[in-house]
Amino acid sequence: MTTSGEIGVILEKAKELDQVRKELDDTCLEINKLHKKISSSPEMVEKSLDAVLTKLRSLYGHAKDLSESEASVTNVLVNMLDGLTPSGLSVVTRKKSVNEPKKKRKMDTDTSRFTAPSIRSQLDQAASLKGEQVAARVTPDNAEKDEWFIVKVTHFDRDTKEFEVLDEEPGDDEETMQKKYSLPMTQIIPFPKKSDPSSAPEFSQGQQVLAVYPGTTALYKATVVNSHRKKKSDDYVLEFDDDEEDGSLPQRSVPFFKVVPLPVGHRQ
Repeated sequence: MTTSGEIGVILEKAKELDQVRKELDDTCLEINKLHKKISSSPEMVEKSLDAVLTKLRSLYGHAKDLSESEASVTNVLVNMLDGLTPSGLSVVTRKKSVNEPKKKRKMDTDTSRFTAPSIRSQLDQAASLKGEQVAARVTPDNAEKDEWFIVKVTHFDRDTKEFEVLDEEPGDDEETMQKKYSLPMTQIIPFPKKSDPSSAPEFSQGQQVLAVYPGTTALYKATVVNSHRKKKSDDYVLEFDDDEEDGSLPQRSVPFFKVVPLPVGHRQ
């Protein structure tokens, strides 16, 4: 039986898909504007060719990441809906299988082993984070900037789909030593396990990520400088946005287990 909580998770994912598509449209618009600028003013562009090409490369890289995110979220949504159907088969698969041989139908059902996690398994995974440190956006959706910090999960409510987390180091300007938050699943990102480098995603050179700034418990947007690490347990070399020193961005080493994908629509 489908619960209202499961429907709520689907709606949250649908909202995330809308955000991905909007940001992809905006990025493609920026790419087209730059193309027009190159075509209409080649002499002007030639004077700052390196900067233009760097920006264009960054925009295309971002568009690629967003396209992959769109496909990933869409796949998750499809598999969530499949998991809620009585037969466990997708609507498309069941419609096609009516007039197909039994052997073919069996092959279709075998692909269920490779589907994205169901809603229930996502809730189980969320509940298993109790006691773990995660990345959390502690600012509301309407805030001008997103603020991400390392927090500790103290509880997960399956009914409300919210985490109760504790910021153990809120900063010197806070009145209390520790601060508590109740946050939805969309504002929590689990870190890769330090003991299991294989659990960490692989980020390519030029890709934008969210990472813990060295010596702090805050996460900021950064760009991957090195993509050819010898081992998955090696540190990433990153350049953090707004970290300029003497006119250039210093390259900083960050452990793999403190780097996560950049959330769609991140504001900094």
